[in-house]
Amino acid sequence: MHKPFIAGVKSKVVELKPDETYYFCVCGLSNNQPFCDGSHRGTDFKPQKFTVSEAKQVHLCMCKRTGNAPFCDGTHRQLSETEIEQYQVERT
Repeated sequence: MHKPFIAGVKSKVVELKPDETYYFCVCGLSNNQPFCDGSHRGTDFKPQKFTVSEAKQVHLCMCKRTGNAPFCDGTHRQLSETEIEQYQVERT
């Protein structure tokens, strides 16, 4: 499987509602980051379904490299200069 596209180089803070179903984008292609918009179609990626039990503010991963998806674990701080440059090129 290919590495996902880096959608951002820092986490995104979002407010989540209890018992609502969310779909986290794991491919990095969604235009509705950090949530899935179906842009993964035709790839090997599938969105990650998740819920929370109480209303809370969370940091969701945008680099798509976290070991605790969908939540940020700080992995974006370990991105190489090449990965960050590629992200910047693809965003222009």
